[in-house]
This record gives sequence, structure tokens and C-alpha cells, in this order.
Amino acid sequence: MAALRAARRTRPQGLRRAASCALTCNGALIVPVTQTKGERSAVHGAIAAVWRLESPRIIAGLVRLVNDVGLAEELAQDALVAALEQWAGSGIPDNPGAWLMAVAKRRAIDRIRREQRLERKIEEIGHGLETETGGAEFDAALDPEQIEDDLLRLVFTACHPVLSTSARVALTLRLLGGLTTDEIARAFLVPEATVAQRIVRAKRTLAQAGVPFEVPAGADRAARLASVLEVIYLIFNEGYAATAGDDWVRTDLCQEALRLGRVLAELVPAEAEVHGLVALMEIQASRTRARTGPSGEPVPLPEQDRALWDRLLIHRGFAALLRARTIGDPPGPYVLQAAIAACHAQAVTADATDWEQIAGLYEILARTAPSPVVEVNRAVALGMAYGPERGLAIADALTGEPSLKNYHLLPSVRGDLLARLGRVAEASAEFERAAALTRNEPERQVLLRRAAELAEQGR
Repeated sequence: MAALRAARRTRPQGLRRAASCALTCNGALIVPVTQTKGERSAVHGAIAAVWRLESPRIIAGLVRLVNDVGLAEELAQDALVAALEQWAGSGIPDNPGAWLMAVAKRRAIDRIRREQRLERKIEEIGHGLETETGGAEFDAALDPEQIEDDLLRLVFTACHPVLSTSARVALTLRLLGGLTTDEIARAFLVPEATVAQRIVRAKRTLAQAGVPFEVPAGADRAARLASVLEVIYLIFNEGYAATAGDDWVRTDLCQEALRLGRVLAELVPAEAEVHGLVALMEIQASRTRARTGPSGEPVPLPEQDRALWDRLLIHRGFAALLRARTIGDPPGPYVLQAAIAACHAQAVTADATDWEQIAGLYEILARTAPSPVVEVNRAVALGMAYGPERGLAIADALTGEPSLKNYHLLPSVRGDLLARLGRVAEASAEFERAAALTRNEPERQVLLRRAAELAEQGR
């Protein structure tokens, strides 16, 4: 595929970002040839919606044909440009995914011709690709079952451990979420150029490492699946509690992670941890409306108005957790965390929370997936179940942990436990320290307010 890679060219950024309008009852979009500015904008909106829905499958099918993630994305974007040019007048076809795939296939052939290497490349790709209807390999790329297989391969490729965590997140959102570099950059509060560079480097790394476009098997599959789940949950967590900036919650990222999790659950229905992650995200997302106050400030879990919790998402979460348990595997970290979230969801009031059960689940989680962050959460659960002294003993033991040196939640937890013990001056100092460590402005203000209130009590 060296010639195919040599034929690659960049597409202007503006053409990669399209947008889209209402569909008629039969699924086709009818747009007059003569359009107003508003009508053109609506057409672009409709195309963007189709692109967001179809691009992961199209790119996945193309990767199997050309064996190059970067080239596959560019071919798909070439097809998007063609859609922008043609669908405004003709309307969105009945099967837009097949239309885009067919155009992308033809663009691949055109590039080969321009490089005057058609004969050799046609032998590699298959003579059937030249025909109007497409050969067996192209027909397979449009087969629904084959598309689902390709999509799963793309998930494992984008989340390959050979890439850094930030690169995996960016590439996953780009290829599987259909987000632009600008959207990803705004979500993670980094320059657009930084995201673009991460994506370019990620594609180059995959190509140089010769990462196969496949679903791994055996022990390698379990390790790689853990990487996939980690990426999806990182995306969700950044939306659920933003690490920096002026917003505490970014609903769009939560929704995107949920969508990716649900897709993955359909692709690998026999994996309990996948359903566990979906359950965890569904239940946590159910609290979104209650997690911020009138000014966007964070509202702690015990103080949330539980009437605002989304019961449909809770129901979906419970259903996913039941699917995970039905599979019969020993509970993994996502299933255990989902079970903890379910305990909170079942409590009608904060006082009704079964903290002893939660503390027990954290004990199991600490043995299953030990980490300093799990210990911080275990300290909270023990403090609530058996008194603040028990929790503080755990939290105090973590103060020398290097990985928690800049983790603002540890002093926040210690501050809360100290306050419950009446050690208000120490608690105030801990909340001030937590405020200095967080990069999220709404959270900083809440922590400073808590520190000031405790300082006032100590006077």
C-alpha cells in the first residue's frame, strides 16, 4: 500500500466540517436547487448528522480495504466533500452510508490512476473494485455483518496500547465519534493544533508499528479490551467532572462516551465488563441535572435533589448491570463500580444510602483493581459507614503517595472527614489546599467557600 500512502493529500479543514436538516418521512432529504442561505445551512446540518452517524462504519470498511487508518479517513472525507456538492441538489440518498462508501472507493481508484500505478494497485485491491457494482471485497465492505466486524476492528485499532492515552482519546473521538479537531480541543481545553498533532502522530505510529486491523484473541484480547474501556471511561469522566475550565459538567462528552459504550456492548455482547461500564455511565449520567446549582457550581451527591435524577437512565443502567451479572464472570472493576453507583441510585434520600454495602464493594474493588484513587474512595465509604475516624485513617495513610501529590480530591476528602470530627482549623486548611490543586474554576470556588465557612467556625 506504499503507493496509496504516497497518493494521500490533505483536505482543507473547512471541507471536513459539514452540517444537516430535517428528513422527510421516507428518510430522504429534498432540497431545492435554488436555496437561501438558511436552506444551505440546513442542508449542511443534515449532512453533518449523516456523517456523524455513518463515518465510523465507512472508515472501518475502508481501513480493511487499504490497510491504513489515515488514508481511510481521508478517502471518507473526500466522499463527504462529494456529498456536500451533490446532496444539496439531489437530496440525501436512501442509503447514505453505501453512497459514501461507493464514492470513497472510486476516489481510491482515481488516486491510484493519478499516480500511474493503476495496474499494480488494482491487483492488490482486486479487479472487482473497478466495476460499477464493485467486486467481492467491496461488496463485503457493505455487508451489515462485515461492517459491524470492521467497526469492532477499528475500535481496537484506535485504542491500541502502542498509542499514548491522550492520542487514543483523540483518535477515538475523531474516528468513532466523528468529532472535528476543534470540537475535541474545546472539550479538553487544549489548542486545536495540539489535538491535530496528536491525531497525525497516532496515525503515523499505528502505520509504523504495523498494527494489524483485527480483533485480538485470547489473552491479548482481554488486555486490549481494557484499553478500549479505559479510553471510553476517560472521555465520560472528562465530561462528568471536567478537570479544568469554567464548566463543571460537559454533557456532550458524557453522551459521546455513552454512545460509544452502547455500540461496544452491541459488538461484544458476551463481555461483562463492557456492560458494567455502560451501567456505570448510565447511572452516573442520570444525576446530570442535579449535579450543578443555578450558577453552574458543583452540588455534592448528598445535597442533590434526587427528584431531578433521570429514572430512565437509572433503569437502563440497572438493565446493563443485570446483563453483566447474567454473563457469570467474576465481577471486574467496572461491574463493581456500577454496583456502587446502583446503591446510590436505589436510595430515596442521602440518609437512606446503604454505606455498609458500598464500603464492602469498595473492599472487593480494592482487591480486584488496587489503586490509590480506589483507596481515596474507600476512605469516604468507610467514613460514612463506620465513622470519620475509620475513613481518616485510610486517607492519612495516602498523604505520602507520590501519585496523589497533585490529586485535589485527597485533601478534599480529608477536609470533610476532619470537619466531621470537629477539627475545623485543619479541615479549612485541607479545603484551601484542594482549591489550590484543582484546575476547575467552579469547583475551586466551592472548595474556597467551604474553607472560609470552617475558618469562621474556628474563630
